[in-house]
Amino acid sequence: METVSAIRDNVERVIRGQGAMLRRLLAAYASGGHVLLEDLPGTGKTTLAKALAISTGTRFKRVQFTPDLLPSDILGVSVYNPKDQSFVFHQGPIFTNILLADEINRASPRTQSALLEVMAEGQVSIDGKTWKLDDFFVIATQNPVEFRGTYPLPEAQMDRFSVCLSLGYVDAVTEAEVVASQERSHPLAALGACVAAADITALRAAVGGVRVSDELRAYAVNLVRATRGAAGVSLGAGPRASIALTRTAQALALFDGMAFVLPEHVREMAVSVIAHRLVIDPQAKFSGVGGKRLVEDLLDMLPVPA
Repeated sequence: METVSAIRDNVERVIRGQGAMLRRLLAAYASGGHVLLEDLPGTGKTTLAKALAISTGTRFKRVQFTPDLLPSDILGVSVYNPKDQSFVFHQGPIFTNILLADEINRASPRTQSALLEVMAEGQVSIDGKTWKLDDFFVIATQNPVEFRGTYPLPEAQMDRFSVCLSLGYVDAVTEAEVVASQERSHPLAALGACVAAADITALRAAVGGVRVSDELRAYAVNLVRATRGAAGVSLGAGPRASIALTRTAQALALFDGMAFVLPEHVREMAVSVIAHRLVIDPQAKFSGVGGKRLVEDLLDMLPVPA
C-alpha cells in the first residue's frame, strides 16, 4: 500500500538496517495497537518514535518516565483560577497522537497505570469527565538489562502492548553509514511529513477489510490458547493476544497487497505478539526457557492450515 511504503521509506532515511522490525512496528500502528521497544541504550528507540511521528505529520509528545513522575504529569491537572473561582483543566502530554513513553519501567506502578485506560479503550477519564483520543499510539521503551531504580511492568500493562520489538545492533557497514549520516547534523532535522492524517485513517480502515478465513482465525486462536497449558508457563496469553495477532496479520497482508491473510502473516507476527505476555515459571526460566523460544516451539508443533 502506498501509504505504508511512503512511511517506511521516509523512516528508513533515519533508521537504517531495521526493515523487518519496522515492518512489524507499522503493522501494530496500522492495526491500532501499541508497541513496546525493549532494547539496549543507543539503538535508536527514541529516534524511531520521532521519525514515525514526523513522517505521519501527527502530534507527538515525549515523556521521560522517572520514579517521581505522577499520573497527573501524564494525564493533566485541574488548576484553580482565582479570578473566576473555578478549576481549569490543563491537558497533559497524553493528549496527542503518538506518545513516546521513554524508559517506562522507571516510573512507579501508580504512574504506569495512568496509561491503562487510554491504551485499552482510547479514552481518558479525569475528574468525572471522559475525553476520547482518536488515532492514539503509544511507543514505550525500556532497557531489558538494567534493573536498578526500575519497576517491572505488570502483566495487565504488558498485555496492552500489541507487540514487543527489539531493534538490536546493526552490522558494521550499516553502523558506519549511521555515523556518517550524523557528522554534520541529525537526519531528523531534514525529515518531513510524507502522508496526511486522512491517509492514516484510510490505512487503518483498510486493515479491517482484509479477509481472515475461519481456518486462519482458528489457527491464531489455537496458537494463543496453546500457551496457557504449555509446560513452564504460569500465565499464558489471553484473548487480547488473539485479537492483536489477527489484526497485525491483516496489516501485513495489506502491506503485501493481498486481500486475505496467509499463514505466513500469522507466523511472522506470533513471537512479537505473544512472547512478552507470557509469565514463565522461575524454574523454567532458570533452565533457559523464555517466551520467544516457547512460541517458536509452538509454531513448529501446531499444524499449519493449508
